[in-house]
Amino acid sequence: MARPTGTSPMTPQTTLPNLASGTTTPADFVALCAAHLDNGGFETLLLSKHCGPEVDLQRVSVRPIVLRGVPSLSFTYRHTTRDDTKNLPQAAGLQRVRELLAAVFRHAHLHARGETAELMISRRGVCTLRRRPAALASTPEAGAVQPGDLQAADRSHDRDKQRFVDARRPFLHALGVTTEQHTVVPAMSRKWKQINKFVEVFAGALRASHLLEVGPAEAPRRRPVRVVDFGSGKGYLTFAVHDHLQQQPGVDAQVTGVELRPDMVHLGNSVVTQLGLTGLRFEAGDVRSRAVQPIDVMIALHACDTATDHAIHLGLRGGAAIILCSPCCHKELRPQLLSPHPLRPILQHGVHLGQQAEMLTDGLRAMLLDACGYDTQVFEFVALEHTQKNKMILAVKRTQHRPADVVWAQIDDIKAFYGIRDQCLEALLRAEGRAPVAAPSASP
Repeated sequence: MARPTGTSPMTPQTTLPNLASGTTTPADFVALCAAHLDNGGFETLLLSKHCGPEVDLQRVSVRPIVLRGVPSLSFTYRHTTRDDTKNLPQAAGLQRVRELLAAVFRHAHLHARGETAELMISRRGVCTLRRRPAALASTPEAGAVQPGDLQAADRSHDRDKQRFVDARRPFLHALGVTTEQHTVVPAMSRKWKQINKFVEVFAGALRASHLLEVGPAEAPRRRPVRVVDFGSGKGYLTFAVHDHLQQQPGVDAQVTGVELRPDMVHLGNSVVTQLGLTGLRFEAGDVRSRAVQPIDVMIALHACDTATDHAIHLGLRGGAAIILCSPCCHKELRPQLLSPHPLRPILQHGVHLGQQAEMLTDGLRAMLLDACGYDTQVFEFVALEHTQKNKMILAVKRTQHRPADVVWAQIDDIKAFYGIRDQCLEALLRAEGRAPVAAPSASP
């Protein structure tokens, strides 16, 4: 039974094949799938009992989607350690199902509105079909989802994704992220994802902090929120944070980007002037020598090695309610690290030593922030496909005091185990009396 190419899956006009349970062929089963697609009843198809050459391929699931207005099928290939997804127009997708049933899988399970159908293929190639009515599918009830409703719901890949930054914001075009028509420049798509993800994280941190809380007596006034972005670069995230704060009721955004390179500082201030923005400026400066000032939000993305520690320390000394870091380079600890038994055989490889140094550096930073009164998380910022520097440390100041003795003892234990003698942030905290008396240095 040939299926008309390009037929919309929402058109309820195709009669289902009159296939009784029993012996059949894969072609008949694919025709049944095509008929359910035409009637809008196709929900999911699962192919299992792998018998093909790819030993790590376990199963394939198929679901209907609408991709750029074209009815399509989305295939998810489940391997032992990964999932791969491929989308095909419906005609090509049905042909792919035929190929998979011919040489790769011996079991197919179709879930459709009104019935389920199972195709089982024996080792000798004998095909058996079982069809069963689906529960509660005989009579549509009030409020039930009808086949035609799916086009605008879960089948569509064309629905707008939630964005925390509006692509029409003027700063995006001024920085070259979008065109005059407010579409994302293809070469800037990764940066666009980073900006949105960062603002999403920042928005969540704002909600978790006290910075947006305004009492009745403060209602007529706009509360200043002071943000310093160390290593602001071209200012993508600096502008995005300022833009987000400007949209918060009762907030007076006071955002400063600090950058070593004078040309980047000039560029940022030029865009500020061009757009007529207030409460945003860029300054030349080095985090290691910057004077302490009151801060509500400290941001340091990709500050190299111990520059991240100095930025965190400035945030702590400035009384920041939120600290956001995405560290870069982890050179300080690696030369100090021992390879304690029984980890020595694993840590003989350089790549593992580097990963260990990164984990320990950022783990200790998180623990030190915890000891200083912050609820701290370490998580993946954006996927590795968008940036190699994808770890985020987020710390939000607690409103209630919590004893830190246990955390400091854990820090000492970790340092002793790995032979760590010096860690920049800890040394800065001890120098100003924020930490208890240092434990004896671990032997090299």
